[in-house]
Amino acid sequence: MGKTLFEKIWARHVVQKVPDGPEQLYIDRLYCHEVTSAQAFDGLRQRNIPVFRPDKVFCMPDHNIPTLHQDQEIADPVSRKQLETLKQNAAAYNLSYFGIMHEKNGIVHVVGPEQGLTLPGMTVVCGDSHTSTHGAMGCVAFGIGTSEVEMVLASQCILQNRPKTMRITVNGKLAPGVSAKDLALYLMKEMTTGGAAGYFVEYAGSAVKALSMESRLTLCNLSIEMGARGGMIAPDEVTIAYLKDKPYAPRGAAWDKAVAYWQTLYSDIDAKFDAEKTFDAASVPVMVTYGTNPGMGVAIDGNIPAGGDKDFARALEYMGFAPGEKMAGKKVDYCFLGACTNGRIEDFRTFAAIVKGRTRHPAVTAWLVPGSWSVYRQIEAEGLDKILTAAGFTLRQPGCSACLAMNDDKVPAGKYAISTSNRNFEGRQGPGARTILASPATVAAAAVTGVITDPRTLMEK
Repeated sequence: MGKTLFEKIWARHVVQKVPDGPEQLYIDRLYCHEVTSAQAFDGLRQRNIPVFRPDKVFCMPDHNIPTLHQDQEIADPVSRKQLETLKQNAAAYNLSYFGIMHEKNGIVHVVGPEQGLTLPGMTVVCGDSHTSTHGAMGCVAFGIGTSEVEMVLASQCILQNRPKTMRITVNGKLAPGVSAKDLALYLMKEMTTGGAAGYFVEYAGSAVKALSMESRLTLCNLSIEMGARGGMIAPDEVTIAYLKDKPYAPRGAAWDKAVAYWQTLYSDIDAKFDAEKTFDAASVPVMVTYGTNPGMGVAIDGNIPAGGDKDFARALEYMGFAPGEKMAGKKVDYCFLGACTNGRIEDFRTFAAIVKGRTRHPAVTAWLVPGSWSVYRQIEAEGLDKILTAAGFTLRQPGCSACLAMNDDKVPAGKYAISTSNRNFEGRQGPGARTILASPATVAAAAVTGVITDPRTLMEK
């Protein structure tokens, strides 16, 4: 019997199997940010253990950093301490460190792929659930806890039970104006936020193959919101073209050798998955969420459904919505473009195309936050910053920003934020904040109209 892509990569990295227990898995790349690494380094220090393979570890702050005035001292003492601690730990253990204002700094899940640090066939971990993003590069990538970060630092290995495998096939073609973010929100609505629990998901089908590399990163980023252990897409010519000449990608003969290996990374035709799901791309609408988990989504021209349980009622009460109401036309107070879900150059191109020749609605506060300094520089190189400025928007500095309330970019209580981020939990963007998840195009449409608007009505024909 053939093997799935996941099984091929996993098997190549198994060091040993614990009798009646987990497998010891070798890890190719560990990313550390400031939130989940401090205790792990403390554990090493207490046991007088060095980092086993420093060249495999890359550190960068992203969650707590401000998106304005990064050249100044961080005002919040907790955030400042976390950044200082990561910098000190990276120096103490001779680890690569992309600190605040470093030309390679940014959100770890944006920086890894764009720098060529994440490559097909790798095993990749980070103390962050959205490590699933990296699976779009054709690798096995998943989030781990702080004690597991310590384990990888000490041994470059981790103990893991092998998850089950699921293939989600999306056939056909997405309609014009429908994005990977809409596809992900649609899949979560159809499968619920627990529909892939216990599985590692491989996305396949003609609609997935047609996605750009950046759209694939968005899709895999949201795998975790279906409960999946991770998500992945087989590497192909799109992946290879994206990685060509990236700073940390192989070069010369090493590149040719790497590409030859990457071309073997696919699920065999007779591979058996533990579960199979199939969807029609033509059925995917432009989506928005109306509740307090990413699975509570609806077509932008649809109505909020009725639900029977207490959790559903609580979610609508928190959001200030009611069953049967239309989402289109609801007012928004904040618009956020960014996060590891949609903070890449493709997302800013989409946003700029919508707002070009228009003006930010005066009642809207907009936070436009690139996922990295590389994205920031590309925005400037393409002149997108001039389009944004002319429309009344200000480009901020890179960071996780309003994806989560761990920095200065907090949405006030009771205010509505339409956001390209990945979670709409209660208080996720600030205590009492109300979050509506959407694509970059939909956020752009709301930013210039002040209400939830189908972006296709503003797109050039």
